[in-house]
Amino acid sequence: MINSAIDQILKNLPGVAPGREGGFSIFDEKALAGRMDGIVREAVFGDGEAKAAARWLIWETAQELGIRPASIHDFYLARGRGEVAKPHTVPAINLRMMTYDSARAVFRAARARDVGALIFEIARSEIGYTDQRPAEYAAAVLAAAIREGFRGPLFLQGDHFQVSAKKYAAAPEAEVTAVRDLVEEALAAGFCNIDIDTSTLVDLSKATLDEQQRLNYELCADFARFIREREPKGVTISIGGEIGEVGQKNSTPEDLDVFMRGFDARRGALVGISKISIQTGTSHGGVVLPDGTLADVAIDFEVLRALSDKARKDHGMGGAVQHGASTLPDTAFHKFVEAGTCEVHLATAFQNLIMDHPLVPEELRGGVVDWVKTNAADERKAKDTEAQFIYKSRKKAVGPFKKDFWDLPEEARAAIGADLEKQFGFLFDQLGVGGTAELVKTFVEAPVIHRPRPAGGGEKAGPGGKPEDVSGLAD
Repeated sequence: MINSAIDQILKNLPGVAPGREGGFSIFDEKALAGRMDGIVREAVFGDGEAKAAARWLIWETAQELGIRPASIHDFYLARGRGEVAKPHTVPAINLRMMTYDSARAVFRAARARDVGALIFEIARSEIGYTDQRPAEYAAAVLAAAIREGFRGPLFLQGDHFQVSAKKYAAAPEAEVTAVRDLVEEALAAGFCNIDIDTSTLVDLSKATLDEQQRLNYELCADFARFIREREPKGVTISIGGEIGEVGQKNSTPEDLDVFMRGFDARRGALVGISKISIQTGTSHGGVVLPDGTLADVAIDFEVLRALSDKARKDHGMGGAVQHGASTLPDTAFHKFVEAGTCEVHLATAFQNLIMDHPLVPEELRGGVVDWVKTNAADERKAKDTEAQFIYKSRKKAVGPFKKDFWDLPEEARAAIGADLEKQFGFLFDQLGVGGTAELVKTFVEAPVIHRPRPAGGGEKAGPGGKPEDVSGLAD
């Protein structure tokens, strides 16, 4: 039955013809791209076979057009060797809402600047509260690339595949298994970049740095081994480690050296990590003041500079990674490039732009607030004002209201997309990634990976087939 669903879609699609066994060829890219709006809707909201058929079609179309999920590993190692002279910081963009429309805005801004050094990512916690499993996220981003005419390697990343310290303390094997399950799910969806976050297990109460970092580097190395044993043929997955939990104590060069010594000893002969995430003074979502506005945050750019230099010169990586940066003032972003930052993660500001956009109906915005008050009341801290509570908790309403935002009137979606495009363009300019498309292709090979027609609908929802409980994870 799934084959009949695919055949029916292909029969009604312009610009395609029968191709290799079970596949198709494309003779009119523009005509096919024009149908992506409807196909991606089926990939996200369709039922069973229609959803599976749409996702397969998006994947195979992207493969045919040269839009191929890839690993940024070799690009980062080339930077570590000093072979990438262009100063830049790679933006890693988390899309929580209106993912297809938002990704289209990213690609428009990227194409206008010839950007190739660009990552799309989603964190373990976000997968839960945004109701976006990896296969859905990949389909939405790939469909947006097709729609906007993007070509070349495309970097999909699992962000903060994080071990919950609370869950690990209670049931370590179950928590490790949950992260492993998610890794396998992401790899199957086409994610070729995985950031492992075991920094939650750093214990600052221990007497020595090695004791503080030991569980972090041991588990990170174990996850790296797990990934290496499952990476696709011809692909070296880019793996990131983390030495300082975001929002906690700032990282030091000594922390990095201790982590890497332990990690390298435990990983043995296997390929290691390509980057290291550190803490420099930020927090996820920003620091919210009582009136709901964001406080100014002082990032220690000298820490970023020192650890990026050490990561490259002493450990052969691309450099250090900065999390929790999207809500920083506009004047801060060029400083990441000056400090030699390898990668910067950006998320909450894009969610804020959508939720606070003047063309979002007040009825919808009010529905989000009411939902948060009813369903997220247990997350309210004793000292939180109403504004602080709503700001910090409204991300939990993204999943329940996903379809409402996807179904906004065309006028609103177009205006939101245009404003997002401006924001992405500004960030690309500040981060110096314009003109990196050919540079990326110099170091990155994205092999053709065709998929057989799916046997049936459905997707993995989480361990045990149920939505994963992600409470306690960083956002």
